[in-house]
Amino acid sequence: MASVPYNIHPWSHLDGNSGSPQWKKCIVCCKTGAFKLPTEFAHHLRNFHCSKEGGSYVCRYGVNEVCPSLPLEGVSDKDYEDHVARDHVYNGSDYRRGGVGLRMTQMGHGHMISPLVSGRKEPSIVEDQFRWTIYDASVNLPAVLNDPRLAKRETDFFTKTWGEAFEKKDVQPSPFLPEINGSHFERYLGKISDKYKIHAHGIEQLSKQQISDRLHSGALKSLKQLEKNRADLDQVPKIFMLPNFSLENPETFCAVFPWTQVEESKPDKNGNRQSCKLLQEKLSHYLDTVEVHIGEQISKRSEAFFHAMTSHDELQDYMQVTCRAIKQLRDKIHALEETLAKGSLKILKLTRSRTNYVKLHNKLKLISTVQQTQPTIQLLLSTNEFVGALDLISTTQEVLAQELAGIHSFRHLGSQLAELEKIIDMMLRADLVKYVTAELNRPITDLQALADEEKLVAIVLGMLRQRDFEFVDVIRDEAFTALKATIKQSVIEAVATADDVDAEGIVGSLADQMRLLNYTEWMNMLKNVFHNILVIVNRVMAFHTVVREVILIAAGRTRKGADVALLQSSDETLEENKDAEDEDDGDDDDIVPSDAEPGHEPLLHVSVTPGNASDDLDVMITESEYLATVQGLKKMLCAVCDHAHDRCVKLMVARAKDGFLEKLSSNEFVALSKVIEGFVTECERKCGRRSTSLRGSLLNQANRFVDRFHDERKTKLSLILDNERWKQADVPAEFQEMVDLISKSGKMQLPEKQRIDLSKKPAEFIVVNGEKFAVVGTVLMLLKMMVEYCECVDNIPAAAQDILGRLIDLLKTFNSRTCQLVLGAGALQLVGLKTISTKNLALASRCLQLIVRYVPYIKDHFKPKLYDKKHTLKNLDQISKDYMDHIDEISNKLVAIMEGLTESYVIKWDAKAPMPSSCFRSVCKQMTKFHEVIIDVLPQHQVKVIFQRIHKSFVNLLRHQLLTLNVINDGGPQTGMVNADIVFYENNIKSLKGVEDVIEGMQSVWTNQVKS
Repeated sequence: MASVPYNIHPWSHLDGNSGSPQWKKCIVCCKTGAFKLPTEFAHHLRNFHCSKEGGSYVCRYGVNEVCPSLPLEGVSDKDYEDHVARDHVYNGSDYRRGGVGLRMTQMGHGHMISPLVSGRKEPSIVEDQFRWTIYDASVNLPAVLNDPRLAKRETDFFTKTWGEAFEKKDVQPSPFLPEINGSHFERYLGKISDKYKIHAHGIEQLSKQQISDRLHSGALKSLKQLEKNRADLDQVPKIFMLPNFSLENPETFCAVFPWTQVEESKPDKNGNRQSCKLLQEKLSHYLDTVEVHIGEQISKRSEAFFHAMTSHDELQDYMQVTCRAIKQLRDKIHALEETLAKGSLKILKLTRSRTNYVKLHNKLKLISTVQQTQPTIQLLLSTNEFVGALDLISTTQEVLAQELAGIHSFRHLGSQLAELEKIIDMMLRADLVKYVTAELNRPITDLQALADEEKLVAIVLGMLRQRDFEFVDVIRDEAFTALKATIKQSVIEAVATADDVDAEGIVGSLADQMRLLNYTEWMNMLKNVFHNILVIVNRVMAFHTVVREVILIAAGRTRKGADVALLQSSDETLEENKDAEDEDDGDDDDIVPSDAEPGHEPLLHVSVTPGNASDDLDVMITESEYLATVQGLKKMLCAVCDHAHDRCVKLMVARAKDGFLEKLSSNEFVALSKVIEGFVTECERKCGRRSTSLRGSLLNQANRFVDRFHDERKTKLSLILDNERWKQADVPAEFQEMVDLISKSGKMQLPEKQRIDLSKKPAEFIVVNGEKFAVVGTVLMLLKMMVEYCECVDNIPAAAQDILGRLIDLLKTFNSRTCQLVLGAGALQLVGLKTISTKNLALASRCLQLIVRYVPYIKDHFKPKLYDKKHTLKNLDQISKDYMDHIDEISNKLVAIMEGLTESYVIKWDAKAPMPSSCFRSVCKQMTKFHEVIIDVLPQHQVKVIFQRIHKSFVNLLRHQLLTLNVINDGGPQTGMVNADIVFYENNIKSLKGVEDVIEGMQSVWTNQVKS
C-alpha cells in the first residue's frame, strides 16, 4: 500500500471549506474522482483500508495506516459501519446535525449502504473540538468509586487506569510530631485520682444488703428484659444473624426469598400475588424488631452520649487552639519552602526535565530511523546487498525489543520484519537457482569462468548469514540437470549432422538413432560429449572456488594456514589409499588432488561492505559449520564428476546394445579406451577422487574385447601350430627390429612401421643381445602376440589382471601344444612328418628358450598395473618353470636318442681287427652328425652338457660290454685293440666344436678290471 506524503494531512478534507465531498477521493490511494457514490467509497475503505483482527475491525484509513478516530484495538462490524459513515464518508457535523448517515447491511456477497436520517444532536468534532462536553466523558468516576461491589472490585483500578505511580501508600509518621507515651497522661491521672477515690469510697459505704437487693432486683429486671428480647429476636431467622450473611450468595438469597412460594401463589382480584405482600410484611416486621432492640440499646447508653455532648464544647476549644498552632506551623513551613526548598527543587526539576527531553529527542530520532528501515531494506535488496538487509532487520528487531518496547505505532513492525526476512530467504534461493542455471547453461563456446561473480558472492553470503547451507545442493542439482541437457544436445547434434543417418525418417528414441552412427561419427560425438562435460565441470569448479572463498570469509579464516590444513585433512583418506595403491602398483596413473584448474586463480577479488563481504566481516558460521560446508563442497564436486561418468556410462551402454563395441578392431577399441581414460583422468584431476563407474563400464567392455582379442590369437596360434613343420624359419626384418627395440628400451613394444627397413632380407637367425636363436615361424608370431598383449594392457590398464591371465593361458597353450606335437609326435599326423628329428627337437627347445627369455620383460611390464601382484606373478614364475622343465625333457630326449644309437652299436662291438672297428666308426659318425644338427640350433653350453651326458652313457655301455666279453686290461692284444678304438673315439670327439673338453679320459672303462 502506498504511503501518504508527509506534507499532506490525510484529514485535510474534513475542513468545511473543501470544495467537493470527502467521499469523492481517497487521500491514501490518491484516487480523485474515482467514486461516484458514497457507497463505492465505503466499499473501498472496507476492502483496502480495513483489517480484521480476531473478531474486531480496525480502520487503517490514515497516516501510517492508523485512523485517529477509531480505537486501535478494533470495534464490532456495526460500530465500524457507523464509524465509516460518520468520520470518513460524510463530514462529522453533517452526520450529527441530521444529515445523511450510512448503514451497511449485508446483502448476498457484498454490502449495500443505505442513507438514513439521524436525529441525534451530538457535538461536532470540528466546531466543538476545543470544548469539553458530556460526550467526552468515558466513565462516571463517582459511580465507579461508589460501586456497591467494592469488596469484589479489583484493587488495582487506579493503577491500571492512571499508571503504576497511582497506588496506595502507607502514611509514615511525621518526624516533627513527638511520640506519645504514658508520661503524657500523668498530669491527667493526677487530676482525676482524688475524684476517683471519693467515688470508690461512696460505693464502699453502701450496705451489703442494699447492694444485694439492688443486684437482685437489677438482675431480675435484666433477666426478664433479656428473655423478652430473646423471644422477640427468636422470631428473626438465624440466617440474618450469620457473620457471612450476603445476598450475593445464591443459597442465601433463595433462603431469604423463597421463590417457590411466590410462584405457587395465586394472584388476587387485582392480579397481585399475596405471597409477595406477606413476604414483604414479614421482612418489614423483622426490620422493625431489630430497630426496636437497637433503639433500646441506644437509650440505655444515653447517659454516656450526653456526657460526650457536654465534652464537645471543650473539645471544640481544644480544636481551635490546635488549628491555630497548625496554621502557624504551616505558615512557617511555606516560608521555609519559598526561601530554601522551592528554588533548589525547581533546579532539580528543570535538570530532570532536560534529561527527559534529551532522552525523548534521542528516542524520537531512533523512531525516525526505524521508520526508514523498510525503504532502506528495499534499497539494499535492489542492489543485491542481502547481508546488509538481513543485518538491518536483525538490528531493528533488537532495537524494537530493547529500546522501543511498548511503542504502540511499532506494534506490527516486528512481525512485518520477520515476514520480510522470510521473503529474503525465498529471494536468495530463487536468485541462486536462477544464477546457477544461467551460468551452467551458457553456450559451450563461452569459456568465461563466471559472469557477474559479485552477485554469487552476495547470494552465498546472504544464505550463510541465515544459516542456510542448501546452496551446495542447489549447485549440485543444477549441475546434474545441465550435464543431462548437454549430453542430450551433443547426441542430437551428432545425429543431425551424420551423413548416413536420416533422423527425421527414423521412428524411435534418440538412443536408437545414435546406434546408426558409424565408428568415426560415434567417436567424434563421444569426444564432443567429453569436451562439453569438461566445460560444465570447469564451471562447477569455478562455483566451488568462489563459494569456498566466501565460506572462508564467513568463517573469519584466511587462505593460509587453517584452510590448507583443512584441505589436507579432507583428502587424507584419498591420499592414503592412493599411496597404498602406488606401493603395490608401482607406476600407476597418479591422481593429484586439485580444487582448481592449473593457473586458475581464486575468483573472489571483491572487498565487501555490510552486504558484500570483507576480510574483517563478522564471523557468520561456526567452526563445525565451516568444516561441514567445505566437506559438502568437496563432495558436491565429486558428485558432479560421478554423475557425468554415470551419464556417459548410459551413453556407452546404449551404443553397445547391438554388440557394436565388441565388434571394434584392436586399434579402434584402443583409441576408444584412450579417449575414455583421458576424460576420466581429467575428471579425477579436477575432483581429486578416483571414479569407478565409467572405468567399470570400460572394464566390462574391455573384458569382452580382451576375450575376443585372446580368442583370436589363441585360435591363430593353434592353427599355426597345427600347420607348423618344425623347420628353421627365416626371420623377417620387422621381428628383428622388434627384439632390438625391446632390448634397447627394456619394454615390450612394437616398432613403428615407418622405422622398419623393408628392404632388408630375412635373416637366418633372430639375434637377441648378440645371441642367435634358430626358431620356427610359430614362435615369431607368438613373440609378436606377447608384445601385442603388453601394448593392450598399456591402452587398457584397468584390465591388466585379465589380460595377463589370458597371456599366461596363451603361453601355456604354446607349451602344451609344442609338447604334444614334438615330444608327443603329434606333428606326424597333423602335418605328415615322417619322424621327429633331432633338429625338430632342438628347434623346439630353442623356441622355448626364446620365450623364457622374454618372460621377465612381461613380468616387469605388468607388475605396475596389477592389483594382485603376488598371485599373478607367481603364475608367471610357474610358466618359466614349466618351460624349463619342457626344455629339460627335450634335452633328455636328445640324450636318450643318442644313447639308443650308441647302445645298438656297442652291444655288437668285439675286440677284433680291423681297427678302428666298424662299431666305433659308426658311433663317431652318429655323434658327428648329431653335433652338426644341434650345434647351430642350441647354445654351446647346452650342447656341451648334452655331449657330457652322452659320453658318460657311452663309457658305461663300453665298460659293460668289456665285462661281457671278459676283456681285461692285461696288456695283451685285445687290450691294444680296445685302446686303439678308444683313441679313435677321443680324437673324433675332440674334433667337434664346443665339446673338446668333454673327454676326460677313457681309462675309466677299465675301472674294476683285474689283471689275470
